[in-house]
Amino acid sequence: MGHWFSRNIVEPGKLPMLLALTSFVLTFLVTRTVTRLIRAGKGPFRNVSSGGLHIHHVVPGVVLTVLGGFGAVASDRHGVGACVFAVLFGIGAGLVLDEFALILHLDDVYWTDQGRKSVEVVVLTAALMGLTLSGFSPLGVDDMTADERQDRGTFILTLVVNFLFVLIALVKGKFRMAVLGTLIPFVAIVGAVRLARPGSWWSRRFYKRRHKARARSRIRTYRHDKRWTKVRRRLQDLIGGFQERVPGRGSTPS
Repeated sequence: MGHWFSRNIVEPGKLPMLLALTSFVLTFLVTRTVTRLIRAGKGPFRNVSSGGLHIHHVVPGVVLTVLGGFGAVASDRHGVGACVFAVLFGIGAGLVLDEFALILHLDDVYWTDQGRKSVEVVVLTAALMGLTLSGFSPLGVDDMTADERQDRGTFILTLVVNFLFVLIALVKGKFRMAVLGTLIPFVAIVGAVRLARPGSWWSRRFYKRRHKARARSRIRTYRHDKRWTKVRRRLQDLIGGFQERVPGRGSTPS
């Protein structure tokens, strides 16, 4: 049955990726549900502690990610072992990235505004895995003709130029535009040519004496955030459960 499924439903070699993506998404959703119940004081779930030390779920996540990653490298992509290790990796990655903000800030920010970064990273990771699974090729390689593929010089130059646009977008504080630029050729040029966000490296380095540019940057950022922040936060609230504000339960559930 599994052999028939992998041959007729999923492209050869992609079954482990499908299992990893599925286990990743399910783990994140289950983990968020459990942590919301813990925070609300409902259900049988409780924080995990040992000797007074609170153990976050990123800890078992790291262990599972390491086991799944090394196991996948050592196994055959078409074997049962590869599928098992793919599931372990997906579960581990889901646990780790659910607390990405905690790792980034080295602080208990699970239910704070900084904690929303975890939801963004999980959604982005799932989207990238989904694109890879569907056969989407980054930088538009699938759209290249046979002659263009043979012209390695043009191909390498395209990669380098696009990478520069992605890099400029990053240092200008245009993170989402930079990520899109790694998937779709030259999308990052939009972020590269527009004014940098206040507080970004580009703004601190090049707008220090350009008062008009700095002022325009602040105005554009304010208008952009005013337009999109509410939409983004509603989506994050729906996925991550940030709408549940329970007084006295601000600690990060494990």
